[in-house]
Amino acid sequence: MGLNPEPDHRSRDAAREGSEFVELLEVLWEHGREAVPTGPVSPSQLRVLYTLDREEGINLRMLAEALGSASPSVSRLCDRLQATGFVERAPSPVSRRELELRLTSHGKAYLVDLRTRREEVLMSTIDAMPTKARRALLEGLRAFRGAAAASGQDGSGPRSLRSTG
Repeated sequence: MGLNPEPDHRSRDAAREGSEFVELLEVLWEHGREAVPTGPVSPSQLRVLYTLDREEGINLRMLAEALGSASPSVSRLCDRLQATGFVERAPSPVSRRELELRLTSHGKAYLVDLRTRREEVLMSTIDAMPTKARRALLEGLRAFRGAAAASGQDGSGPRSLRSTG
């Protein structure tokens, strides 16, 4: 049983606003991404980079599971990322038949730069909000994360190896 078993019109309004917020966030994210000099990296490749940043040294099968994708597709993504110098494959110390995937220093630097630029774009928008609205946004986002975690929809389920929070 969920926390609010019968959603009311406010939940629908919040979901609609949330959907519009996500679309706006995607636009802002792209502004941050366009500002990063290294690239371009496709959204699928970016998901690989994020996953490898959280789960350094995982193998291709585990990466495919985390992304909910087929191993051949993920292998091609990793091939392209390796060609750009963002990802490296190394023999596993546990099994000679497996390769571990890791971000290179170049891949890590790309993510740091991307996250910094995206945060700058977001901060300029958030700074334009009244103080009371910023506090409410922070409180709302924390509650949203908590609700997502409580319902298992925070990325720590079977398609993810662990929570990013």
